[in-house]
Amino acid sequence: MSEIHVLDLRFLNLPHTIASFLIESSVGPILIETGPHSTIKAMEKELAVHGYKIEDIKHVFLTHIHLDHAGAAWVFAEHGAKIYVHPFGAKNMEDPSRLMESATRIYGDKMDELWGQMKKIPAEQLVEIGDEEVIQIGDMAIKSWHTLGHARHHIAWQLDDVVFTGDVAGVKIDQGIVVPPCPPPDINIEDWKNSIDILRRLNPKQLYLTHYDKIENIDQHFNELEVMLDDWSAWIKSHWEAGETNEEMVPQFMQHVAGQLKKVGLSDEDIQLYEAANPSWMSVAGLVRYWKKKAEAK
Repeated sequence: MSEIHVLDLRFLNLPHTIASFLIESSVGPILIETGPHSTIKAMEKELAVHGYKIEDIKHVFLTHIHLDHAGAAWVFAEHGAKIYVHPFGAKNMEDPSRLMESATRIYGDKMDELWGQMKKIPAEQLVEIGDEEVIQIGDMAIKSWHTLGHARHHIAWQLDDVVFTGDVAGVKIDQGIVVPPCPPPDINIEDWKNSIDILRRLNPKQLYLTHYDKIENIDQHFNELEVMLDDWSAWIKSHWEAGETNEEMVPQFMQHVAGQLKKVGLSDEDIQLYEAANPSWMSVAGLVRYWKKKAEAK
């Protein structure tokens, strides 16, 4: 298998927050994840290190359509790339207006700094990929695994004994701990654990996390992720059932997460990287929504 190049997109000018992955096939380079449009200059510099330009990329695989993973996909499409995406996410790539309106309600005047623009991608350049579908590109066979829990439009991509996990395998930066990104609206703990089991059964040798880089101690990683999923979920449930509002929970939960990170020896600078890659305040909204839906279903 060709070497996998990890491209550091330096989100918010910080290292090791968002990665893209470059793979050289017999018919040219393949890209997994694009990062947001706000990091496109860093993308250009990283591609140049390996002798490529944006127009050289003709195949882009997205794990899901959240802006930190897919926000720059339209740039590659404008240069002729095919964009491989979950069927539930394709419409929002063809017309990202609702996606951007939703993000603007959350991020307001920080939208441009955080995410940049997101333009339409022609339908003929969007390739909707089913579960366990194999895409052959030159000498590379890439298999999709629909992996729900973080998002209903999430795909983990398998290449031989390597899996590119998007957000379903969590966030782990440098020597830190693994934490689960839980933004609204699709968080489902049961689905997420089922997806973890799907990936376990593949018995991969390596996981490549968009946030951030390579994992080789697979069993330990997944075990720790499940523990943290339960911890965060239980924390939110107990505070929500006690009648606290999201606004009341956010500073407390951020302190809870910071305490977990400091407990393993991470510095304030390390915590800043985690917050950039996975804002803990977003998990309050996502997990409260999850528990509300469960309560309404009873």
